Order: sequence, then C-alpha cells, then structure tokens
Amino acid sequence: MRKILLVLPLLLSASPAFAQQAPQLPRELTDPATAARLAGTVHALTYALLNMRVGEIQAAVEGRPATPEERNLTVGDIARRDDPDFDRHLQQKMLKAGGQMQRSMQALNQALPQIMSDLKHAQKSLERAAANMPDPTYPRR
Repeated sequence: MRKILLVLPLLLSASPAFAQQAPQLPRELTDPATAARLAGTVHALTYALLNMRVGEIQAAVEGRPATPEERNLTVGDIARRDDPDFDRHLQQKMLKAGGQMQRSMQALNQALPQIMSDLKHAQKSLERAAANMPDPTYPRR
C-alpha cells in the first residue's frame, strides 16, 4: 500500500503529456524519398565497414606480427571466406531493407493514434484509482 502511495504521484505527474493530441511522425519520416536516402546511407556505411582493414588487429590479438597479406585483410574479405555469394546476398538484403524501413515507418504512424488513445484511457483509470484511495493522514480508529 505504501509503495502505491509513493509511485502513484509520480505516474500522475506525467499526465499533462497524455492530454496532447495524438502525434504523428513528421511527414519527412513517412516520405518514401527519406526511406530511400536512409537506405543509401546504410548502404554506404556498410561498404565503409566492409573495407575496414582488420588484418593487423587480428594478428595483434593472436600475439604475432602481421604478414604482408594480413595488412590488407578487410572485414569484407573475412566475410567472403565463409560465403562465396556474400556480395550478392548483401545486395539482396540492402534492397529489402529500404522497403522494410518504409513499411515500418508507415505502420508506426498508423499505430500512434491508437497508442495515444490507450495511454489516455490508462491515465483516466489511474486517476479514478487515485480518487478512491483512502487519505493516509486520516486517523485510524
């Protein structure tokens, strides 16, 4: 009971945030062009990571000097060892990622009004529960 008395004011103090209209994501985030730009950025970052040289780090972790071949070893080279079709698979995943990102943003934008409505209902339920709580300063008999 005491825990409820301590936590309930904290929950109710955030209630003005629920009184606002249901927000939607900015139009820029739901725009397909933005999703395409984000996918292009992720694509560029992925290739930057794949071209990062790690051979000398691998040799240092193993406690030995790096060979001349290892000095040029990249993350992409290591990934291609395990999967000969790595580049093709990566391209397919990158193409899918743009569409998935756009669909995710649209789904979130559609769900936001319902989420905010549910939060308002939860706020009202908390307010009703708080109104029915006994006064802790009322003397006991």
